[in-house]
Amino acid sequence: MTLNFNNLNSLWASVMVETLARLGLRNAIICPGSRSTPLTVALARHPKIEAIPILDERSAGFWALGLAKTSGIPTVLVCTSGTAGANFYPAVIEARYSYVPLLILTGDRPPELRQCASGQTINQLNLFGEFAQFFSEMATPVASLNMLQYARQTMVQAWQKSLFPQKGVVHLNCPFRDPLPPNILDDSVTFFADEINPKTFFQGIQSPIPLSFSPSRLPLEHWQGKKGIIIAGVDQPENPETYTKAIATLSKNLGFPVLAEALSPLRNFADFELITIYDFILRNDGQAEALLPEIVIQIGALPTSKILRAWLRTHHIPTWMITPYHDNLDPLHRPTQTLFSSVEQLVKLLPARSQSDTEYPQKWHFYQQQTTTAITQAFNSEADFIEAKVVRLLSQYLPEKSAIFFANSMTVRYAEFFWQQNQRQIQPYFNRGANGIDGTLSTAIAIAHNYSPCVLLTGDLALLHDTNGFLTLSQCRGSLTIIVINNGGGGIFEMLPIAQVDDVFKEYFITPQSPDLKQLAATYGVTYQKITNPDALIAAVSNLPKKGVRLLEVLGDRHRDTQWLQSLLCTFS
Repeated sequence: MTLNFNNLNSLWASVMVETLARLGLRNAIICPGSRSTPLTVALARHPKIEAIPILDERSAGFWALGLAKTSGIPTVLVCTSGTAGANFYPAVIEARYSYVPLLILTGDRPPELRQCASGQTINQLNLFGEFAQFFSEMATPVASLNMLQYARQTMVQAWQKSLFPQKGVVHLNCPFRDPLPPNILDDSVTFFADEINPKTFFQGIQSPIPLSFSPSRLPLEHWQGKKGIIIAGVDQPENPETYTKAIATLSKNLGFPVLAEALSPLRNFADFELITIYDFILRNDGQAEALLPEIVIQIGALPTSKILRAWLRTHHIPTWMITPYHDNLDPLHRPTQTLFSSVEQLVKLLPARSQSDTEYPQKWHFYQQQTTTAITQAFNSEADFIEAKVVRLLSQYLPEKSAIFFANSMTVRYAEFFWQQNQRQIQPYFNRGANGIDGTLSTAIAIAHNYSPCVLLTGDLALLHDTNGFLTLSQCRGSLTIIVINNGGGGIFEMLPIAQVDDVFKEYFITPQSPDLKQLAATYGVTYQKITNPDALIAAVSNLPKKGVRLLEVLGDRHRDTQWLQSLLCTFS
């Protein structure tokens, strides 16, 4: 019990923080500032909460995101008044669209000091708009038992609303009058030390029990006996092993093959054969026609592949979406029906049966094996250390139960193309809610803080966009290996039609940057190694360090590597 009776603000903030601790809060990210002083002190002094100071608010937002991704529970994010909270915006948007629980506490001046040029004051009400699934302005602290109970219960409600009905962002704006620090004493609340009995005051405050919902029945009459596929798309389940087993049960029961994205845990956990190179298979018109299903069951967001999406869009196949979220996950506007359930809950309703392989799934597996052979031959005949080889090698040689964070742009596309199925239980992480490159390094460092060893696979621009993340390295207790494919700019634009517009392409789209990554690493005390061949990469990643951060630079040639990829893709068309 850590209630502080030195002054009103200290007591108010300590009631808030003690409540959060009893609800299960483990981590708080704190940005320096004056107006949030009561919250900062209460969090920093609480023995059951790890309070991590982060200078840059944008980096702090992504740290909170990474911690919440790995823990599955809310991370508290604290800042002072003014523009500080606005810097959380990119992380808030990502959290909203990737269903990550964040509880944001913005310090603020009291109402009488707003809109009167009082300094470091903006309108913080509903600052994050629709990206926060709940907003409330806390009352300015009042010295009454009833109001302290209000502060306690507001924390309970905020915690619950960050988790239910789906995980997301909660924002509480927290005004404080002076005095802000705990060392300025007053007598206004000292009597509460005798009046508040912690045992009864916090009675019943505990982490809420998650509820699982399943449909009352399954549409088996629409599924059984049909040619169907299961698409295991972009998803971040809390228990990837249980999730994978549930999809395996569904696949075996219905006899449907599973098309698995690299950003689904299935490629690293499944002990049955997946369809992983669907993009290559479906480039052949004859194969695409022969593989048309009668039913599609989609779990998670659609894979990145434009080829898969075009195939699904063209044929308007009846689709069943399995998701616990209430958002529309169908950008193709197919004839879709949604079962609002996790796949883990849904399979409990399946009857005990096993569908033996029919001709339809056998076709998928035949084309998978045939295409895999051709891709392997293409890799074996390529002498250069191309970007695609990095992803392929990581899927083969990363240690069991390690983690990998995929940056956006070309990294996730190479992963979808070339990340091979394995049973190494590698945990994939990513920011595919809004698909931006902001906060790449900061998110990965936070993930490594909770889940080690971890590898960040990124391009040079995504890394350089978040170099302030390097300022947080001293806070990371885990192991992070940063693998940078440095191809001198935004390689993904080489794949787009704008690549033919020579007068603006390089300067305004590729945007090559000049920093020397070896010098950048030295500036922040990061171990650096240049990787020039596959054997060096294998040696560097086969045994990841238990602690610390290192940077491995792979020099890419975006023109050569894009031409190789486009040539390979054309061979399957």
